[in-house]
Amino acid sequence: MLQSARDDSLRRQLEERERASLGPYAAHSSGSRGRLRPEPEDPIRPAFQRDRDRIVHSKAFRRLKHKTQVFLAPTGDHYRTRLTHTLEVSQIARTIAKVLLLNEELTEAIALGHDLGHAPFGHAGERALTRLCPGGFNHYEQSLRVVDVLEQDGAGLNLTWEVRDGISRHSKGKHGAPVGVEPALRAATLEGQVARVADLIAYVNHDIDDAVRAGILRLETLPDGPISILGRTSSERIGCMVADVVRETLARRVDPEVAMSPRVLQATLDLRAFLHAEVYENEAAVAEFGKACGILEGLWERVRETPLRFLDPRTVERDGLDVAAKDFLAGMTDRFAIGLFEEIFVPRPWGWDGAGDIGRQG
Repeated sequence: MLQSARDDSLRRQLEERERASLGPYAAHSSGSRGRLRPEPEDPIRPAFQRDRDRIVHSKAFRRLKHKTQVFLAPTGDHYRTRLTHTLEVSQIARTIAKVLLLNEELTEAIALGHDLGHAPFGHAGERALTRLCPGGFNHYEQSLRVVDVLEQDGAGLNLTWEVRDGISRHSKGKHGAPVGVEPALRAATLEGQVARVADLIAYVNHDIDDAVRAGILRLETLPDGPISILGRTSSERIGCMVADVVRETLARRVDPEVAMSPRVLQATLDLRAFLHAEVYENEAAVAEFGKACGILEGLWERVRETPLRFLDPRTVERDGLDVAAKDFLAGMTDRFAIGLFEEIFVPRPWGWDGAGDIGRQG
């Protein structure tokens, strides 16, 4: 009992440090709206730090290392995956949160969890599941389902309301803005809003780097207008965007909201539009995306034909066959999906002695 009380005092000291050091609009661990299910506080870690740790130790987080960011199954060692993208988002988000005196642990937890529900094969996989799943598919909704339901053998991670809110509201879509959206669509905390804008800052810049590495872009073909505002190098552009977010957000004294200046925001959105036209919808990339969609379409039909072989029977009983199939396919890594497709659909030479059924993904 004495040890427990002593440990609880350590957590309370950290919570007090938050209250003393964070800005007036920061979220405090001790003021969280709580979890889906009540549980005892950790003896040492404040609530948001505990959430961050739970995400990092989750299976869905580990699988991000084998999920596509933009380029499918790249042969080079230096292309981004969904995991390295997530780490870059986290680094940018923490940089902004630190300067704004926001809660870095909350910001980091949201950033690390924002893509846990992403399908294999990047945006191609998401488009395929959107067509296949009744009601469509959104990776941010699936990310929330991962942390609420699918992790820990169906128990979920039981994260705080603030982290869950940030995860569910990070997505911008092809045309959505990272800032300035109506209150109903933006995260309730500034930390969640920071994670949203950091996501765009990260992928707009690292996708240029990967596209140049892949030979799809040349640096000299980048559009002059946005580049003249944001910078010629990735480092210059990230620095410009981060500094602009900090300045504009600090200038909002009355209505606290993460912001960007109209000039830098428009340049950022123009650069994203350029990437959609030249990279994400590039002819060579689209051809590979078609193959990825074919894999998921084949798997979707087969796992629904033989659900007992592949799907969680509890999910089938509780939520239905389509939801169980969606969970199974969305949770796959690229290589798992390819391997399962080959096992099911690609004939093996007579006498082949393989590993047999891949079975359920653990």
